[in-house]
Amino acid sequence: MMKAWRDGAAMELWQALVHEAAGEQGQTLDQAQEAYLVFVLLRYQRERDLLARTQALEWLHAQQQTGQLRADALRDVGDRCLLIAGLFPGLAQRRRVSEDYFIDLGRGAYAEVADSGRSATAELFAQLAAGYISLVVTLRAMRAPGAVLLSR
Repeated sequence: MMKAWRDGAAMELWQALVHEAAGEQGQTLDQAQEAYLVFVLLRYQRERDLLARTQALEWLHAQQQTGQLRADALRDVGDRCLLIAGLFPGLAQRRRVSEDYFIDLGRGAYAEVADSGRSATAELFAQLAAGYISLVVTLRAMRAPGAVLLSR
């Protein structure tokens, strides 16, 4: 079990886990990437239907939106794909898609947010899209060895 499990607020626990996992994998997450990953983990920690959604349909729905609604919907697709690719990679096999499916879809969603966003938002999401693999590798390191986090 990771050394990061200790008493503290949820944000502190996620920060410690992310920092430790990145270090163990030799991933260099900058402050913005690390903070965003913690934000995503906090935001979705109680999400009950994360694995039940079809991300391609969510992406198509986002394409029908405009402005900030579109950016928010694409961000959500990128966030969910990040969590699935990192914490629940077995879902790809269950859905009969390649393991890269969620990575490519999520990275593309972040890139689209970057292309349509304001300068500060665009810069952050361009950085997240470019470092998507590092974020996935960090999440995978947070899983307990041999743990099956995807159940029927």
